[in-house]
Amino acid sequence: MAAQLPPIPPQFKALQHHLRTAQEHDKRDPVVAYYCRLYAMQTGMKIDSKSPECRKFLSKLMDQLETQKKQLGDCESITQEIVGSVHVENYALKMFLYADNEDRAGRFHKNMIKSFYTASLLLDALTVFGELTEENSQHRKYARWKATYIHNCLKNGATPESGPVGFEGEDYNEDDEGSSSADKQDLERSSSTYQPGNMPTSNYTGIQIPPGAHAPANTPAEVPHNTGVASNAIANPSPQNIPSVDPSLYNAQPQGGTRLTPEDIARAQKYCKYAGSALQYEDINNAVENLQKALKLLTTGRE
Repeated sequence: MAAQLPPIPPQFKALQHHLRTAQEHDKRDPVVAYYCRLYAMQTGMKIDSKSPECRKFLSKLMDQLETQKKQLGDCESITQEIVGSVHVENYALKMFLYADNEDRAGRFHKNMIKSFYTASLLLDALTVFGELTEENSQHRKYARWKATYIHNCLKNGATPESGPVGFEGEDYNEDDEGSSSADKQDLERSSSTYQPGNMPTSNYTGIQIPPGAHAPANTPAEVPHNTGVASNAIANPSPQNIPSVDPSLYNAQPQGGTRLTPEDIARAQKYCKYAGSALQYEDINNAVENLQKALKLLTTGRE
């Protein structure tokens, strides 16, 4: 890594959490570290790119980015934007799911607080690829709220409630850095013992919950035992007309000579994910449409 950064200017105080996350991931996951720094760089440019102290800081941060980019070489997660997007998103959602599962089980501790909070920071970093989906925007807001809520409960000797109890009515502005700065510093210190090795390593993409479960809509988590959803509501969904399927896909086989690029694979993953999200809402048409797109891409190399 390039030379250490100078002291962070007051104008960039909100970015210190993202830069700390980058530093924590330099060895653990350099791709995640790179995009956290890139997010800080892009956001810092928007905040203040003219004052001498900010220009000096951004210049050093740019040096760090260039050095790391060279170290990563031809890593596809850096050279292929869509591959990088999938990498960061999967990592963020894995952390979110670990924390959400701990929350559902009533296990409130520093690791899960840190995981919720870090997931929200990584979803910030995901914006370097464009605007967040409504799903990820909800995940970010919920994770940041949950981390703050559980931290404050434990600090005050109160027992947190699992799930999103009070979430919708909570007057919580995730962009209000000024009013929550002290709390965030306190939260960061309290969760400094976080050990990512405690997280399960499974790939959690595509996990769904049924409509009405106690987690927020679209939360990528397993169904808890007591969701408050009647079992027959899940076992007997509303009937829907099954959409027509392209007949050529029934016996689809990979065409000879077809070579799929990492970008093709990433796009196919996205289509499968969209299909899974559609099934959360029993939207069969969109689920079938996206699965067909994925199958066609995987067998022909074309969309």
